[in-house]
Amino acid sequence: MPRCSVSSFFAAWPKIVLLASVGWLSRGQARAQASAYQSFSSTADSVRPRLTAQTVLRRPPSAPDSAHLGRRLPLLAGGLAVAYTGGLVLLSEAWYTGPRTPLHWFNDWPEWKQLDKAGHFWGAFHESRGAVDMLRWTGLPDKQAIWYGGFVGFLLQSPIELLDGRDPAYGASATDLAANFLGSAALVGQQLTWGEVRLMPKYSFHTTRYAQLRPNVLGKSLGEQYLKDYNGHTYWLCADLAAWLPAQSPWPKWLQPAVGYGAQQMVYNDPSRNAALGLRAYRQYYLTLDINLLRIPTRSKLIRRVFYVASIFHLPAPALEFNNRRGFVVRGLYW
Repeated sequence: MPRCSVSSFFAAWPKIVLLASVGWLSRGQARAQASAYQSFSSTADSVRPRLTAQTVLRRPPSAPDSAHLGRRLPLLAGGLAVAYTGGLVLLSEAWYTGPRTPLHWFNDWPEWKQLDKAGHFWGAFHESRGAVDMLRWTGLPDKQAIWYGGFVGFLLQSPIELLDGRDPAYGASATDLAANFLGSAALVGQQLTWGEVRLMPKYSFHTTRYAQLRPNVLGKSLGEQYLKDYNGHTYWLCADLAAWLPAQSPWPKWLQPAVGYGAQQMVYNDPSRNAALGLRAYRQYYLTLDINLLRIPTRSKLIRRVFYVASIFHLPAPALEFNNRRGFVVRGLYW
């Protein structure tokens, strides 16, 4: 089996864990931190900042809530430990059904124009982001929440490399581990520097014609292609410009510049096999504007929860693309 299949499954694992954990978090956290925010903002409504998912997450410094900490932290730790351990056991038994070998390594850095590494970075970043916010919800002091939760993404994804490293057809990937670490470190660095996320990695997907050329690897169904077809993956880095501008700036707080990275014509990693199909893989770079859902004002707890989860994705928008085949290309709507 080509390595893309198992790597794509691994890339899906952090997304599944992330969406489940963040969805659970947003139920309690929005309620608890909105209350803390309202207590902190004792100024009149006319001068109080509008309530957004961003202001809810940026809770004011306060003494640890020992009642919440004693009740919520064991619940959170126990629930995640059971869910993740069970998931790893199921993955080990269902996916790795063949013979096992001693741990060995495989250099997959040249494959898929490193888009799988971008996926590992993205997954680890948002798993760590969710973990930090969940620990804040338990009442843990802010610095402890950052340090304890900040590397959860790296810890969640790394054991999968150990499983891969004992499969004779594959091998553990040092560059996957590095991407996992850098994703978590990027989250910790921002939280320690700014107390919030100002540079947000995001993901978008579109279908391509390449999946039908190799459906067993790039996916048969839409769901499989979403996970496996790297030709349709684009990873973005979005800058919350409003966080650096004066409060009186006319720049819309929900609008932010973004750069993106993708690639095309990747059916095989072997250039000669690609060439036999008339294909030659190439990289794509994008410049666009992104909607920061966390800065859209709303008093609806449900909408804030939806915005929190959806903030990991880049929404369709006009974009300027550059690639070494066609130069600059204007995209009327790209995702």
